[in-house]
Amino acid sequence: MTEPGRRSVALRPGTWLTWGILAFFLLNLAGVIVTVLLDSFSTKWFDTWIPGGWSSHWYSDAWKEFTLGQVLGTTVEVTLLVVAISLALGVPAAYTLARRDFPGKKALNLLFVLPILVPPIAYGIPLATVLYKVHLAGTLTGVVLANLVPSIPFVVFTMTPFIEQIDPRIEAAARVFGAKTPTVLVRILGPLLLPGMLAAGILVLVRTFGMFELTFLTSGPTSQTLVVTLFSAVNSAGIRTTQSIDAMAVIYTGSMAVLLLIALRFVNPTQLVARSSD
Repeated sequence: MTEPGRRSVALRPGTWLTWGILAFFLLNLAGVIVTVLLDSFSTKWFDTWIPGGWSSHWYSDAWKEFTLGQVLGTTVEVTLLVVAISLALGVPAAYTLARRDFPGKKALNLLFVLPILVPPIAYGIPLATVLYKVHLAGTLTGVVLANLVPSIPFVVFTMTPFIEQIDPRIEAAARVFGAKTPTVLVRILGPLLLPGMLAAGILVLVRTFGMFELTFLTSGPTSQTLVVTLFSAVNSAGIRTTQSIDAMAVIYTGSMAVLLLIALRFVNPTQLVARSSD
């Protein structure tokens, strides 16, 4: 007689296949990360399982060779500007979509969702062409404008559920007692929307920090972010030590890991599902 637990496992062979594929993926991912990490501290590594020597000077070499101080400063500047502008434009747009009915609302919703669903490279090339024609490509402004295209819709669809959960009668009651629009926005809606704005801001920050396609197509020598600089170091002409490039890759991966941990700490994924309008 087969035990109930064993019978359920035997009836679901796909479970073992799923776990096997997941384990295979995680092992390969861990192998890639560990290999890059070890190589960033190695002096030589050719035909052995572990490096033949160890050194940490590759990080200082990468910092000087690729001017990572300037690159990181540009990355932070672009990211913070995109977050601030996306929230400033996306929150009012989300409020309008959540509270108002007007002709063309469905079309506007579709317009907002397209940059999220369509791969960035699909609209990045024509967008870069336009920015080059108006002489904004290659500048910090051009990079920020390009990254705003998917970021503002991301804020809109993140904030819409938060706004829909707020009872409109709260705003109506405040106006009945004489509160003006700025007071309602700052003292009534502001505290209620703060969790959603925090979630949207963190997610846009992570997305912008790791955005490659749009930044690569619109950045110049002085407006490259860390991920674009890493790609350029790998593919540009010239002889560069792999340890220095791996050191930069470790810095990028570590930065993304910290941002993702922060995002998972403050953002509840179940809050990001917007209700579709009929």
